[in-house]
Amino acid sequence: QVQLVESGGGLVQAGGSLRLSCVGSARAFDNNGAGWFRQAPGKEREFVAGITLSGDATSYADSVRDRFTISRDNAKRTVYLQMNDLKPEDTAVYYCAAHASYGIYFRQKEYDYWGQGTQVTVSS
Repeated sequence: QVQLVESGGGLVQAGGSLRLSCVGSARAFDNNGAGWFRQAPGKEREFVAGITLSGDATSYADSVRDRFTISRDNAKRTVYLQMNDLKPEDTAVYYCAAHASYGIYFRQKEYDYWGQGTQVTVSS
């Protein structure tokens, strides 16, 4: 079964931190690059961060750079998103995704596997 399962979302005050986790099945995770996307109410899903298969390179949306950090533990088949200094505009459903190649991709259509999403709500 191919799956990605996110966890770690919740309600946090502005300035706080959360750490999202995404555990994948072997097919969804092994040999695949990964990324995090988010979708706020009434908005399109957008790229947040991406990481290569080996974790040797990462990329971030301008809106989260220097606040969020993506990482992965291939032995645990897990991708993380550490979110610091959260702002109300970070409120969204966050999705983990994986694609069957090495690099970092920025568009949804380039990803092959998706999680069900986890809600992050930041109060002011």
